[in-house]
Amino acid sequence: MIAVHPQYITDADGKKLSVILSLNEFEALLESLEDIDDVQLFDVGKANPEESIAIDEAFKLIEANRKS
Repeated sequence: MIAVHPQYITDADGKKLSVILSLNEFEALLESLEDIDDVQLFDVGKANPEESIAIDEAFKLIEANRKS
């Protein structure tokens, strides 16, 4: 779990408008979001019934498409 210590910018009525985080906290949150995105993409890939190909073959196909 990421520990965050937010500070808030408020308007004259005390309504929260913005959040201030330390750079370390912000970067940790971004990294966690990227990890979550990776897991979601993995789940989508596993649920896809298409046949997979070896990475070397994928690179060959990419290079062939790039040259054409």
